[in-house]
Amino acid sequence: MNNMHLVLQFFLQIAVILVCCRVVGLMAARLGQPQAVAEMIAGVLLGPSLFGWLAPEWQQALFPWDPGQTVRDTQSYLFPTAQLGLALYMFTVGMEFRTDILRQNLRCLIAVSAAGVVAPFALGSGIAWFLYRHTQLFPAKTSLTVAMLFLGVSMCVTAFPMLVRIIQSKKLESTTMGTVAIGAAAIGDLFAWSLLAIVLGSFDNNLGHAAMNIGGGLAYVAFVFAVLRPAIVAMQRFIIKDDALTETGFVVGLSLMFLGAWFTDLIGLHTVFGAFVMGAAMPRGIMVRHFTGRIQPLVVALLLPLFFAYSGLNTKIGLLDSTHVWSICLMIIVAAVAGKGVACWLAARWTGMSNREAIGIGVLMNTRGLIELIIINIGLQRGVISDTLFTMLAIMAVLTTFLASPVLDLLYPPRLKPKG
Repeated sequence: MNNMHLVLQFFLQIAVILVCCRVVGLMAARLGQPQAVAEMIAGVLLGPSLFGWLAPEWQQALFPWDPGQTVRDTQSYLFPTAQLGLALYMFTVGMEFRTDILRQNLRCLIAVSAAGVVAPFALGSGIAWFLYRHTQLFPAKTSLTVAMLFLGVSMCVTAFPMLVRIIQSKKLESTTMGTVAIGAAAIGDLFAWSLLAIVLGSFDNNLGHAAMNIGGGLAYVAFVFAVLRPAIVAMQRFIIKDDALTETGFVVGLSLMFLGAWFTDLIGLHTVFGAFVMGAAMPRGIMVRHFTGRIQPLVVALLLPLFFAYSGLNTKIGLLDSTHVWSICLMIIVAAVAGKGVACWLAARWTGMSNREAIGIGVLMNTRGLIELIIINIGLQRGVISDTLFTMLAIMAVLTTFLASPVLDLLYPPRLKPKG
């Protein structure tokens, strides 16, 4: 493909992806599903699982895919664009991260977050041990330890940004249930991302490299909050004029985000680490309000759908071609729901919450969505998991997220909306 053909191909792909996401979104809205869930489903529909199955020639023509990389294919330009969208999105998620939530309802929050990490991680690690011993779902270069750690992380993650948006859409953000779910998800995801850093650092069986990854990540966090954040706070008087962020301030913030993403990727972590931490370090108030107001609409409307499309192209349901393989997929889904949803429900009940609120917390904590897709895409890209296992985990991510809205609507119809 020459460069002009690539540009034309890319523009056509964007148009098809956006239209498909919007059409699926309109249908999903009738079922009470948020747009992000629709985009997850649309990404799968555009991949080989449906479009490629119904019209393989058309799908290959629109999304040329060459695993051998003998020609420039969709992955060569869709992947970096998707990473750009992820970095910007996690930057805005970091800016929305509220540490004050962690101090509220502390006993219930700690119990729910602990249950939401320990139980699914244990189940995921056990399933990984079984799959590693009895199947070929992990590539040969993946060690048993890495396999167990990775699948454990995949099971215990919660889609923190999607959970927040579901809670806001249901007007539950001021309730005890919503507060506990948001705080527990934040703590659990921080733990999950830390474990993922260990997985990526130890994948090459080099403990020194793993220590450099973890040490580099900790040093990065310390530098950002101890040195960079005070400097940004002091800089505000130069980059904020008339209660608005100047163009120079906007460029400075974006440049810091990209430098953070570059550094964490350089030390063997992932771009999302650097972007999220940099967002969390941004001073609240005018800077955060202007950044989110200018970045979020473009990211949510354009760049995130490209990531979902990229994930969908890697999701090949046709690989699940036997009863045995589908039974493994079902086992993963059941373990995910039991390990996360049931464990968090029981933990919330143990701390004295009502059964209705406890079930709601379990349902919310069970949403995996975008964060799960980020993690399994990292695993596929690094060669930790196979295409087949990626597909199983993608199905699990979609189903567990899809369940949240209808179950919450059953628990809390308008007449039963909790007051606090």
